[in-house]
Amino acid sequence: MTLEPSRRPARSNRRTFLGALGAGAAVLGTSTSVRGSSADAGTRQTTGIPAELASAIEIDAEGGTVTLPLFRGRGPDDEDVYYVLTESSRLQPAIRMGLNWSPKLENALGTPAVQEVTTAGQGRFNPRNAQVRFAGTVDFAPERNVAPGPDGFPLDSENTRPGSVGDGSYSPFVTPTGGDGVVFNAPHVQNRTGVHDAVSDIDTDGMTVTLGLVDGFYEGREELYISTDAYPVDVAALEGTTHAPTLEAAPVAGNRDLESSAREAIIPIVNGPMGQDNPERQGLRSAVAGEGGPLNVTRSEQVCQRPGDPTECSVFYSPLWDVHPVVWTEEAIDDGRRRRLTDHEEIIDLVLSGDLASAADGPVNTLLGNIHAAVAAVNCPIISIEEDE
Repeated sequence: MTLEPSRRPARSNRRTFLGALGAGAAVLGTSTSVRGSSADAGTRQTTGIPAELASAIEIDAEGGTVTLPLFRGRGPDDEDVYYVLTESSRLQPAIRMGLNWSPKLENALGTPAVQEVTTAGQGRFNPRNAQVRFAGTVDFAPERNVAPGPDGFPLDSENTRPGSVGDGSYSPFVTPTGGDGVVFNAPHVQNRTGVHDAVSDIDTDGMTVTLGLVDGFYEGREELYISTDAYPVDVAALEGTTHAPTLEAAPVAGNRDLESSAREAIIPIVNGPMGQDNPERQGLRSAVAGEGGPLNVTRSEQVCQRPGDPTECSVFYSPLWDVHPVVWTEEAIDDGRRRRLTDHEEIIDLVLSGDLASAADGPVNTLLGNIHAAVAAVNCPIISIEEDE
């Protein structure tokens, strides 16, 4: 979760996709990409899910932005809507389109967390078809306001509101009506009411959009992700995302089971070290104070290097992060043990030792050291993660 995109210096990368198949469709029908400038670029064949979103046009980690292909569809009132694609629940479409793979998203089929879209072709979702029609839409007109509470976080819920709100049918997760059961992550970023708060630039002629990046960690490695949708209201406002209440129906808070859950755990630290220039800075209270992003810790990554070997794939990955907040205990703070945390295993150990405690009273996650879930979730597709050395 984040108040605003972090701008902490990190890696910088440019990626240009080949095979221009029409505006917003460069990622389709090819798995070959070019890295670097056109003068010295080499090609590679993508056979799995790499450490950087393959369809990204440009990842500027130092500037804190990513540029993605933009797609056009139709809203429920036949208006233009614009969206991005980041995940597929099936591996081959993910590889073909340059997306992350998240098989757990199919566990949300049949719930309001997945909206059905009508397509023109054989029950398959084809983003090149501008007549894809969404059942739900987003109001981007509201003005976002994040009101700190007495301790910064939790927020003052009465005066906090998100900058965009999905209707009762909107979800970023879509599947074609009567189709093949593939679920795609297709968050809306613009329609006639306005643009998403995470958008810094959008080109509906060239069909590209630039979004702010958020810093986080997985197993001690830096990751960069975008944040597009969330529930409940205060989390959506804090994240700068669309409030999508239908996400609450996604199975299930406090559970990361591969066969039944569409979620994966993310762990925000509520009261980490503060100070904008403090190298140990981290946490929700720091973010609310305007010191930077909260630097959350995720339970999984998106990489799948060898699709034929499940042990080489992050099959538990989901962009729908199940929020499990923790707090440093007063004893740990008084004894000077509070520090920046970057690994979920370390967090579990600190919970078991008593230095950290759950900051929520939702369901207990028995697969995450019995940390409680907050009954909140955020759609945060991973864009880039440092490769394991």
